[in-house]
Amino acid sequence: MDDNKIIELYFCRDETAVKHTSEKYGNCLRALAYGIVKDHQTAEECENDTYLEAWNSIPPHEPRNYLYAFLARITRHISLDCCRKRGRLKRRAYISELSAEMEQCIPAPDDMECRIDDIVLGQAINEFLGTLSEEKEMFLYVATGIWILFQTLHDVFLFLRAK
Repeated sequence: MDDNKIIELYFCRDETAVKHTSEKYGNCLRALAYGIVKDHQTAEECENDTYLEAWNSIPPHEPRNYLYAFLARITRHISLDCCRKRGRLKRRAYISELSAEMEQCIPAPDDMECRIDDIVLGQAINEFLGTLSEEKEMFLYVATGIWILFQTLHDVFLFLRAK
């Protein structure tokens, strides 16, 4: 069917306009959407959304001489919006997954049990260090310092290796 006749059907609000548009441009619009979203089902959804958007926007617009370009522009924008939305969902899922995992690992600073545990642990360490001779206590401090140094160097090595 000719583009002018399809536009007339849109202006008359005849639903066969969508059918004729699909028959004439469906494969091209779906291929355009697939080239952007890389998923057949999403491409079909973008194609269907294109027909709805064309239905809603043709009465004010009159793309008689450029119907395919008009539809392709709509398809391109809808497909890009799908990609953006998919990216937002991935980022949000990653952050919420990480947040939930961190909640289990890191105690809240206002948690009274954690504060009490910290105080009791500090007292136990101080009592243990009080029972050691000065030589053993110094050895423990040096060994702890060396362990912290190696742990820091290991973290730096892993960071540099990841780049």
